[in-house]
Amino acid sequence: MWVYEKKLQYPVRVSKCDPRMAKFLLEQYGGADGELAAALRYLNQRYTIPDKVVGLLNDIGTEEFAHLEMIATMIYKLTKDATVEQLEAAGLGANYAQRDHAMFYVNADGVPWTAAYIQAKGDPLADLYEDIAAEEKARATYQWLIDMTDDVDLQDGLKFLREREVVHAMRFKEAVEIIKADREAKKVF
Repeated sequence: MWVYEKKLQYPVRVSKCDPRMAKFLLEQYGGADGELAAALRYLNQRYTIPDKVVGLLNDIGTEEFAHLEMIATMIYKLTKDATVEQLEAAGLGANYAQRDHAMFYVNADGVPWTAAYIQAKGDPLADLYEDIAAEEKARATYQWLIDMTDDVDLQDGLKFLREREVVHAMRFKEAVEIIKADREAKKVF
């Protein structure tokens, strides 16, 4: 099924300890429009999508797990040298009290991830339009994260992720057109 290659999809570098930025990145780790929600959404929807585009959901869903790994690495690197005081000042004191430096699937406000984030209607077009919207929301979030840091190394990884969201949205739009064309095609039995 899957082959795990022990390397990140794109190199993750940070130039400084920045727990504040790590807290903001949690949005893409455990938020409603984050990488975990996207991966699970697409891999769940693939069971009710036409065969002509099921591979697309498999491919993008799998890639979203690679993005989740990149976000986790960014958060780890931004916090690994942080003092307890720095974590508290950044709003990560409760996480430290519960988990030390370990991560938990929460958004930037500390709200735990929930399966309610996973959308699946069972209608291929409705699901694909949902997926397009999810990719566009993630793209916007990445842009805002880029705007919030002056760390050019971190910005580089975030720009890569932002551009992958653009590509995913385009691929989902192509899938919509494939399904529409298939539905409009004259059926001869």
